[in-house]
Amino acid sequence: MDRLKHFQSLIDQSAIQSAVTPNGGIYLMKLSFGTPPVDYMAVADTGSDLIWIQCVPCLQSQCYPQGSPPFDPQASSTYKKIPCDSDSCQALPRYQCSNDVNDCQYSYSYGDKSFTKGILSTDTLTFDDSNGQKTAFPTSIFGCGHNNQGKFRSPSAGLVGLGGGPLSLVSQISTQIDHRFSYCLVPLSASSSSKLLFGQEAIISRPGAVSTPLVSKTPQTYYYLSLEGVSIGDKTAQAGSSQGNIIIDSGTTLTYLESSFYSSLETIVKDAIGVDPVKDPSGTFSLCYGAKTNINVPEMVFHFSGADLRLQPENTFRINDGLLCMLIVPSDSLSIFGNYAQMNFQVEYDLRKRTVSFAPTDCTKQ
Repeated sequence: MDRLKHFQSLIDQSAIQSAVTPNGGIYLMKLSFGTPPVDYMAVADTGSDLIWIQCVPCLQSQCYPQGSPPFDPQASSTYKKIPCDSDSCQALPRYQCSNDVNDCQYSYSYGDKSFTKGILSTDTLTFDDSNGQKTAFPTSIFGCGHNNQGKFRSPSAGLVGLGGGPLSLVSQISTQIDHRFSYCLVPLSASSSSKLLFGQEAIISRPGAVSTPLVSKTPQTYYYLSLEGVSIGDKTAQAGSSQGNIIIDSGTTLTYLESSFYSSLETIVKDAIGVDPVKDPSGTFSLCYGAKTNINVPEMVFHFSGADLRLQPENTFRINDGLLCMLIVPSDSLSIFGNYAQMNFQVEYDLRKRTVSFAPTDCTKQ
């Protein structure tokens, strides 16, 4: 009976999902905060841990316009502040406490210098499920952000960290979602949305899936993969050392490769295209061509450990201000497999088996 009960509870919990919508170079997911629940859109980010949303009081100079009122903790009957001496406060990379109040004051920053500061708190998070019902997760830990600045913009009210650290959404609800989730990112130009799936529903059932191991490294926030090389036709750019050399990140737009690896790939791409490149005046992209020239964008294969991923031209190039530019750029620090490269794949993270799987999919039909 217990086993049956356990299985039943897995089925009940397995159907949580969230609509995912492209916005600029990022993807937003839908969830609700508080009691009664208030709906918000927030950035879906596998490259960070903290869940946070803009909260009242929010000075205009310290918050960005989000298109809907910020969350008001006083309007929620289940909202609580987290004390400074709690484990969850101490799980933050940076926090401070003042003598007179025992609140956990956090400060959390991102690779692009954006940051959020506020009070670490708990409240009920609510998600839709596949039966049109709602599933609530009481006392979920999140940041009530009173000072949020950088590249955040409307209609996002905040950010949902889906990384591997203890404060992320997937870590907080890991047992209820059987330690797995998946998403399918529609092209950034698409007007449709797709779904972030949790639990049994997240399993890729279609044929053609390939899997690569997750490598355990610090910080545990990041999902490290091993990229051995990238090939075009019969030429391959080899990565130096491949063990856990790249992170997969839904919250970063472009793909970043270590500089020498990048230059050997760029050489192969230039040879394959065979037209003189032009400079990108904005300095964002490293390799561009005049969009008017007749160019065949070559298919690239990313060779992850145990998984060859065939990327379509829309994963690797796009037209921007009259230029056709490659969506892969050099990095002097972290290598990142960004969201353009992941478009139109169902990407499944199995955190018990420690694998990431990819299946080519038309995500607009999900």
